[in-house]
Amino acid sequence: MSETHRFDPTILREYDIRGTVDDNLSQRDAWAIGRAFGTILRESGAATACVARDGRASSPLLEAALVKGLMACGIEVWRLGLGPTPMLYFATVTLGAGGGIMVTGSHNPPDMNGFKFMLGKRSFFGQDIKRLGDIAAEGRWCEEARGKVEMRDLLTDYVNRMVQDFRPGRDLTVAWDAGNGAAGEAMARVVKRLPGRHILMYEEIDATFPNHHPDPTVPENLADLIETVRRETCDAGIAFDGDGDRIGVVDGEGRILWGDQLMVIFARELLARRPGETIIADVKASQVLFDEIARLGGKPLMWKTGHSLIKTKMAETNAPLAGEMSGHIFFADGYLGYDDALYAAIRLLSILAAGTTSLAAMRDALPSVVNTPELRIPCDEARKVAVVTEVAARLAASGADVSEVDGVRVRTKDGWWLLRASNTQAVLVARCEARDVAGLKRLQDALVAQLTESGVEFAPGAGH
Repeated sequence: MSETHRFDPTILREYDIRGTVDDNLSQRDAWAIGRAFGTILRESGAATACVARDGRASSPLLEAALVKGLMACGIEVWRLGLGPTPMLYFATVTLGAGGGIMVTGSHNPPDMNGFKFMLGKRSFFGQDIKRLGDIAAEGRWCEEARGKVEMRDLLTDYVNRMVQDFRPGRDLTVAWDAGNGAAGEAMARVVKRLPGRHILMYEEIDATFPNHHPDPTVPENLADLIETVRRETCDAGIAFDGDGDRIGVVDGEGRILWGDQLMVIFARELLARRPGETIIADVKASQVLFDEIARLGGKPLMWKTGHSLIKTKMAETNAPLAGEMSGHIFFADGYLGYDDALYAAIRLLSILAAGTTSLAAMRDALPSVVNTPELRIPCDEARKVAVVTEVAARLAASGADVSEVDGVRVRTKDGWWLLRASNTQAVLVARCEARDVAGLKRLQDALVAQLTESGVEFAPGAGH
């Protein structure tokens, strides 16, 4: 039997591979990932793959080992170098590569790193990632062959594609914060091509993230952007996560717009051009978004949380737009159907430039609701799915209005509450939304009562 390789099982996640470098993720792991993914490519009849990396200190060595593993399968590897994850997606699709792998730790701490995948144009996740682990553990590699490597600069083509869809109108003042992540250079190049006034922040790619952590879903990480927007009287502020596939936005008053609020703005513009289309959002999104899509004549579709799951559902339903609370925004309307924060920024600024309404006024026009942040409740890995199943059974027995698309989302006269098992951590994820504070307390009390009945202590920590 061929040489085998066993990964630490904790690094094989639902949507990607992710671990701590030199602890449970090594160059040898990277080589085995390349060898196993190359095997899958060869079995699918493909012989080419795009590879790119983010700006982490460990990424060059992991990328080099990954490429060696792919080449050992006879794969022709197109190395794209340093850039954001959406650049890797863009290259894989536009070059017609058999697959793509991004070496990135996304928004995680500097000592972590990982890998995101595409197989052809489709997402590669869940059972696909398990299969990688099985191939390595059993040594079921394809026959060894000699591949080759070609360096390709796709960053210029990617930037050109970004600005292609900008629709100039009134000049805007915009602050941009790359958080020293992998989108920095692409962001800077795009901004040079845009009219108006633009203030760049932390565009230098720096593996240590010296200014703030690159996760725009955490309000503290947007503090510098908010200050800049207010000081410079900006129309908007745009932030990116560590690998550029998630967006954060603040309005001209320095208030955060979350993913579902952005989706309302995008949905209004899209449905005015394409009435009746399906628009997808994850189960954590506000009811305001689903109601607004329906009011505008669209078809709202609530789906499971997870960028790979959303992309797959988009392809199944031919939906032109989808989004998640976490800031993954997906456009198939005029674009390529994956999550690209820089592209989402261009679309947002085009909407603002085309009209006279400010982003702050758009935010103010949204129906008023009160909600909790995303609540992450510690729960043993072995119990988390069972707890949700128990809660669902009790709710069904009581005749509650429940959606079980992803966990349980319960509607009452006050609003709704959600409980689901995290795909990536030993936690239960919850959220509540109501029309007023009193209703929010009743919803949270109902959630706590269900958790207590299943023996789970309500001790949440908020965050992505």
